[in-house]
Amino acid sequence: MAYILKNKAGEIIAASPDTQVAADWQAVDNTDMEYLSFLDDELKKHHTFRESDIQLARVLEDLISILIDRSLISFTDFPSPAQKRLNERQSLRHKNNLQLLGDDDISPL
Repeated sequence: MAYILKNKAGEIIAASPDTQVAADWQAVDNTDMEYLSFLDDELKKHHTFRESDIQLARVLEDLISILIDRSLISFTDFPSPAQKRLNERQSLRHKNNLQLLGDDDISPL
């Protein structure tokens, strides 16, 4: 069961997949078409930001690798949880052969 909040015009303005946030939130079935349409619209609105965040995360991973390779920072300078995440991401990228820049995009320094 999901919960929605409607404005005075009867349009959904907020939704929660499982929590009635306040008394004025209405319960709806998870398959309710109006609810699903609202979720779809919200995902489309935020898609650009999500994609931008993903690309920025990849840039930051590459920047960290460059700084480590040039001995400007040490991997051990990062807290343990950050080291674990960096290792996981690096493993995933190598496993899937992901590169931020293609070979043609890399120019000598």
